[in-house]
Amino acid sequence: MHDDPGLVEARLRRVLDERVRPAVYPESVPLEVAVRHMPGEPVPVAEGLAAEPRRIEPGTRWGAPWGTSWFRVTGTVPEAWAGRTVEALLDLGFDQNMPGFQCEGLVYRPDGTPVKGLNPRTPWVRVAAPARGGEEVRLHIEAASNPVIPGFLPTPLGDPETAGDAPQYTLGRMDLAVFDENVWQLVIDLEVLGELMAELPSDAQRRWDILRALDRALDAVDLQDVNGTAERARARLTEVLAAPAAASAHRISAVGHAHIDSAWLWPLRETVRKVARTTSNMTALLEDAPEFVFAMSQAQQWAWLKERRPEVWTRVKKAVADGRFVPAGGMWVESDTNMPGSEAMARQFVHGKRFFLDEFGIENDEAWLPDTFGFAAGLPQIIRAAGSTRLLTQKISWSRTNAFPHHTFWWEGIDGTRIFTHFPPVDTYNCAMTGRELAHAARNFKDKAAARHSLAPTGWGDGGGGTTREMVAKAARLRDLEGSPRVVWETPREFFDQAEAEYPQAPVWVGELYLELHRATLTSQAGTKRGNRRCEHLLREAELWAATAAVRTGFPYPYDELDRIWKTVLLHQFHDILPGSSIAWVHREARATYERVAGELERIVDSAQRALAGEGATPLVFNAAPHTRAGVPAGGAATPVTGGGTELRSRAGGGFVLDNGLLRIGIDERGLVVSAYDIEAGRETIAAGRAANLLQLHPDLPNMWDAWDVDEFYRNTVTDLTGAESVTAREDGASVRVVRNFGDSRVTQVLSLPVGERRLVLDTEVDWYETEKFLKLAFPLDVHAERYASETQFGHFYRPTHTNTSWDAARFEACNHRFVHVAEPGWGVAVVNDSTYGHDVTRTVRTDGDRGTTTTVRMSLLRAPRFPDPDTDQGVHRFRHALVPGADIGDAVREGWRINLPERRLTGGQDVAPLVTVDEDAVVVTAVKLADDGSGDVVVRFHEAHGGRARATLTAGFDVADVTVTDLLERPLTQEAPERAGGRIALRLRPFELMTLRLRRA
Repeated sequence: MHDDPGLVEARLRRVLDERVRPAVYPESVPLEVAVRHMPGEPVPVAEGLAAEPRRIEPGTRWGAPWGTSWFRVTGTVPEAWAGRTVEALLDLGFDQNMPGFQCEGLVYRPDGTPVKGLNPRTPWVRVAAPARGGEEVRLHIEAASNPVIPGFLPTPLGDPETAGDAPQYTLGRMDLAVFDENVWQLVIDLEVLGELMAELPSDAQRRWDILRALDRALDAVDLQDVNGTAERARARLTEVLAAPAAASAHRISAVGHAHIDSAWLWPLRETVRKVARTTSNMTALLEDAPEFVFAMSQAQQWAWLKERRPEVWTRVKKAVADGRFVPAGGMWVESDTNMPGSEAMARQFVHGKRFFLDEFGIENDEAWLPDTFGFAAGLPQIIRAAGSTRLLTQKISWSRTNAFPHHTFWWEGIDGTRIFTHFPPVDTYNCAMTGRELAHAARNFKDKAAARHSLAPTGWGDGGGGTTREMVAKAARLRDLEGSPRVVWETPREFFDQAEAEYPQAPVWVGELYLELHRATLTSQAGTKRGNRRCEHLLREAELWAATAAVRTGFPYPYDELDRIWKTVLLHQFHDILPGSSIAWVHREARATYERVAGELERIVDSAQRALAGEGATPLVFNAAPHTRAGVPAGGAATPVTGGGTELRSRAGGGFVLDNGLLRIGIDERGLVVSAYDIEAGRETIAAGRAANLLQLHPDLPNMWDAWDVDEFYRNTVTDLTGAESVTAREDGASVRVVRNFGDSRVTQVLSLPVGERRLVLDTEVDWYETEKFLKLAFPLDVHAERYASETQFGHFYRPTHTNTSWDAARFEACNHRFVHVAEPGWGVAVVNDSTYGHDVTRTVRTDGDRGTTTTVRMSLLRAPRFPDPDTDQGVHRFRHALVPGADIGDAVREGWRINLPERRLTGGQDVAPLVTVDEDAVVVTAVKLADDGSGDVVVRFHEAHGGRARATLTAGFDVADVTVTDLLERPLTQEAPERAGGRIALRLRPFELMTLRLRRA
């Protein structure tokens, strides 16, 4: 016998495609279809059902971009189909390969009951099983004509203001059809075995056993009567499908999943409908497949269902009660984790976990972030402080330079907290249960020496869709099948319990989980990022002043408003909104939302401060920062202590000198900072022969992922923007104005040296109209540093300035919060900012004969990618940075807070004493608020910020009856409360330790 495996494999492909799959629906009759196009925003379901439609035929174009069309389909089951399974095939114009990225629909019965969602992978609706002849069929479809956003090409389709009204889709097959269960099962058998066979070694006996069985099964299929011979063909596969997996086979916990981006290539309002469609499908699938388990993260999406789709919410609640529809992740959204500030990251867990606890009594133990673009080093402590202990993501598998060495490991954060972490080796959050995916998971798993268990998030995602009946059927065959990993449906908790028990001594990874890709998300859509930073700090102010006023004056604490606003800000930290990688519509709405939210918060702050200040004409400064400044205590208000002045004089050779007795700043005729002399230390800050405040422009066209990526070759070409239209002294006598033009853009800067402060403030306004360019602001510093610090949540993290290894070199763009700090022993420099996140730090060998190295810090200001938003960042942007010579890490922390929380000036009748004070600068208070439960208790959250051990006394400015250490959700912990004498509480903190205290008022 001469074997030709390729012949059998080709035969299998053709027979499946041309004979067997088409025979799943052997008989069909057309449905009558009518439609009512409803422009604008989606209407309530009742209104859509009541709309009077007009007849439409398959083949007709329909659906303006972002429109909604309500289809009505009607028909009658033929008498000859009595007793058979009948389904409606409803093709809205689908592309089989784009589930979630095109038109979609949600099917309703006439009474408004949701049936299931429609997408390219599930275009069917079960009508009856068994059917009755003459049975009338009437279904309604809420169809969304979301346009296909073409990959990496500029398109006007990402905003209804520019998308036009041309129909996007051609209506396809709209039929009633007989569903042949036997043929469908044969399709699954053939697919599972064919896919498994393709992954086995060519010399493996199992591969040949499958090949022969498939050949015999295909012989049994009468190609002119597939439906009559499917059962016979399946019988020839029984033995090969019954062969059990090896005892050593890799074990995969399949978790039903539908990663739904809360916004991306669609707006927030469309995600509400995507969630409704997906959950309708999943609840239906749970009813049909008793072994299936589905997990859904993002409490915001659950809340949308509850608030806006109550008819779907009812079904979801029942499925949760049955234990197989599982809330996952315990976060408000699957947020970015690099850029959100300390409190915002904490509140993601507070609001996410609280929603699931309040609605279902379920406590999540895992953070579920499959698609987030890297993970900040402060995150493990936050996860643990929220009462969780585990993390799942697969995104690090996208790194382009270095392969991460583990799939299961302990992740250690900046404070020493460890979180049990799993990266699914299947390398996708959209697993479809294919043989290729499962074989890759088993081969790829890097911890085989001590473990054999991984997780596979299973279902269509990004745009939703979820698990299909085909995936469930495949998993049933793969439960115990020779040559394949074993597959079993399990909840995330069940997987993590088993994985941790199997591998308790897993290796440890210390520090950030840096994604070597998507680095430009730290800069794209500067307006969105500025709105986020501003609202984070306004929320701090609103809570602080409202709590202080509530305790002192009986001011009504705005619980509901703050809860709503926090959830709005948290939503916009989703990992395609804050990173700037969504369509134009999303970011246009985000900017408007931030403005509205900021206005609401400003009103809360103003009302609370006026209640505290009282009537009077005494000038007061309110200081919301966690450090005293100008004699005004942290969290209090007083008349500031002022003194000294700033001298402005001409500089020899052109330009100006600013001198306040602490710093002497030389600004040349180009508006560049050529000297920043620390008078007390007797030391120059700027590297010899170099200039700071240097704007640098790079071409910026990455190989892929325009809004997401900046590729390292961007550095190969740079234009220093040294030409100045004007460099002039301002009338205040303490600042210099610089104006530059380049390309189609214009920059106006004001450089000022505040009285009595060691910081040069740079206010930059850019009227930006470049395309595919990257704008940086450079500070070459005369500092020899092998590492530098950048702020992250509840602390800071060190990165190398060198590129000794490929891991070091890959971090050519990284994230900071409010500061970057470089130092030699005894002297350092901080660069602080009010709204930027991306930066790079490099080393340069001196060329002035003095040898040694200097360090250049560059802050990333603006980009101009053209996809998915073709007009990214066009327009006016404002940034504030400060250069702080002579700064130690404590100065960097303090100045970072200062620049983000400017003083507020009012007149009033008396000073305002802080609600709480801390006598140690290293202990930074990040939140002062009233407890969320409305009890009136004061909640204070703080952390050690300098990276060392700290002892401090926290003093309450009110009578305290009791002190409790709590988790982030303000629930008591078992650890012993700190020592207290009246309102004085003794604190002892380890490096970067986070603590929350609940103070019950006497």
